[in-house]
Amino acid sequence: MSKPTPAQQQLELWYSKNKKKHPDSDEHSTDASGVPLVYKDTSITVGKYGPIVLTDWNLIEQLASFNRERISERIVHAKGAGAFGYFEVTDDITDLTISKVFERVGKKTPIAVRFSQVAGNLGSADTVRDPRGFAIKFYTEEGIWDLVGNNTPIFFMRDPINFPMFIHSQKRNPVTNTRDWNMFWDYMSLSPESIHQFMILFSDRGIPDGHRHMNGYGSHTFSLIGPDRKLTWVKFIYRTDQGIKNLDPDKADKLAGTDPDYALEDLYNAISRGQFPSWTFYIQTMTPEQAKKLDFNPFDITKVWPQKQFPLKRVGKFVLNRNPTNYFAEVEQIAFQPSNLTPGIGASADRLLQGRLFSYPDAHRYRLGINYNEIPVNCPFRVRNFQRDGHMAINNQGGAPNYHPNSFGGPEVSKNAEKGVSKPSTVSGEEYWFNLGKEDNYTQPRCMYLNVLNAGAKDRLAKNIASALVKVTVEDIKNRVITEFGKVHTDLAQSIKSHLQNLTI
Repeated sequence: MSKPTPAQQQLELWYSKNKKKHPDSDEHSTDASGVPLVYKDTSITVGKYGPIVLTDWNLIEQLASFNRERISERIVHAKGAGAFGYFEVTDDITDLTISKVFERVGKKTPIAVRFSQVAGNLGSADTVRDPRGFAIKFYTEEGIWDLVGNNTPIFFMRDPINFPMFIHSQKRNPVTNTRDWNMFWDYMSLSPESIHQFMILFSDRGIPDGHRHMNGYGSHTFSLIGPDRKLTWVKFIYRTDQGIKNLDPDKADKLAGTDPDYALEDLYNAISRGQFPSWTFYIQTMTPEQAKKLDFNPFDITKVWPQKQFPLKRVGKFVLNRNPTNYFAEVEQIAFQPSNLTPGIGASADRLLQGRLFSYPDAHRYRLGINYNEIPVNCPFRVRNFQRDGHMAINNQGGAPNYHPNSFGGPEVSKNAEKGVSKPSTVSGEEYWFNLGKEDNYTQPRCMYLNVLNAGAKDRLAKNIASALVKVTVEDIKNRVITEFGKVHTDLAQSIKSHLQNLTI
């Protein structure tokens, strides 16, 4: 018999802790208000075989509570896993930012991390070909900093107005409620800006071997604000210390049927064994003067910053050393939002980031309620403001004034707060719809194909694309997809055609 995994051992421990107590135990059953119950497993009826009465308040409470056990799942990133740990600074960047997180070498900040799949539903398998969410929550003494990214350095579109359309194409057909590969590839073939991300998705790294063996990226361009409010553009990158490992597509398909929670269990079991996963944290930096001289838009999330031109600088390391004690409370209810930017860290003109600054907290208000930041896993160390009330208001700030200005006290802005934001910048131009869809969409994907992938990786990329493209039933879409990959390189298009022919014989 195989040795039980840590997850199985945890279940056995749970069983032993919760075995039936002695009949005289003082652990008596109560209702949600703490009132002792007369009977736990019987409803109140009119006679032994009569109808149930409306005054059976315990029955009503039980059924009403059960109806509300599930909150709506996330529209994207529904399936995921989480863990807790710390970030430690190893290298000094105090010349670039006044952030408390990076204030000295050796400084440790508590963190929470959530990994996720993007397109699948809450019960989907962990081993599908899909980008992985990689979000970090820093619990700093200046509030919450959320670094919300993926396991890829780029994304599918530049403008947030296209995000709902893209996600619809990756989800289920509105008629059949099944995955529709015509929709999937139709969007890609009509949106050339997505081709770079699709190439990464169908490369060897498209199916990570669990969450521990993949890199993470903040993806967007952010800003660091240093002494004297000096601004530096920045990319955040975290490389796994466990080494990159990916799954072969055939093995991934088998695991999807036999072990759909493969990645979740792998993370949980590793931490339980004391094999705490870690990542080395890097930044790429760019001055505003350098940004003006580039031949591409540094705020375009479909582009990477070449590392030869903007080398990685090591900053620190983060370690995950604690599993959640309750998955729903600490993982399902955790809420990340890119707008959580603490002093010394800022946003940029990245269009998609600008959209996410609104959409993420709005999603949490809908899904978790207006007071989602009062849920312990999301709660900052200290909040003082004039917001009050709403569903699930717990920390309602007592009798403090709820308006400003007032004559009775209450929080005022910090005299030092302005130090954490960049100096004012001048923005000018016509107010209009400026379409970025025709920007250079092929140079960086071509560079990836020619300079990053070896011969075997190129062939597997074409095979993976063909394996999904063969499911398309509309020939025009199929031909359009091949044409788009041909604009990256003719060899890629020919290789896809060759694999398609083999798959259809």
